Amino acid sequence: MTTWDERFRTGEYPTDPDPSPVLRAYVDEAAGGRALDVACGTGRNAVFLAEQGYEVDALDRSIEGLRIATETAEERGVDDRIDPIQADATQFDYPEGRYDLVTISFFRTLDRLDDIKAALRPGGLLFYQHHLRSEPPAEVGPSSDRHRFGANELLRACLDLTVLYYEESSEQREGRRSATVELVARNSHGGTQSYPATRWPSTR
Repeated sequence: MTTWDERFRTGEYPTDPDPSPVLRAYVDEAAGGRALDVACGTGRNAVFLAEQGYEVDALDRSIEGLRIATETAEERGVDDRIDPIQADATQFDYPEGRYDLVTISFFRTLDRLDDIKAALRPGGLLFYQHHLRSEPPAEVGPSSDRHRFGANELLRACLDLTVLYYEESSEQREGRRSATVELVARNSHGGTQSYPATRWPSTR
């Protein structure tokens, strides 16, 4: 049993976490169809996307995480829309041009990000959220900054896409400081683009 198998089995991580409100707000910007949830864990994004009608490839190295995700999908009646794939996301052979939507939550993988972006169909959407380096240091997430994104690091890595939403923010969660970044970007190019309507008032 891997470390992540043990963490998921013992309930160290939520078995039925909610997806990001940002993903909820932008999911309709994708064309629908097939989605990939990279490092899906216990199914935070995969089950939600299946409920939205997507056919979802749920990718994770943890068999325990995939088991929990599949059980949650069964409870919600969408297990027929989820294909669990046990594989290391850092080594996986991402199929080119296959997905209408790719989601990544709290998994740092800049060295494979070009391959992940290439897995998007034209017009496909990428949603990415992860922990940030911050001052004072965040208490939620990885203990080492090596596994966090620096300021604007994710944005710079996605400038070959059309960035629809980007925000770096911090908040208190149960008395502990959290710092995160969220990005939504479309696989499209050119000086003239269509953009979604504003979802909420700007906080900047």
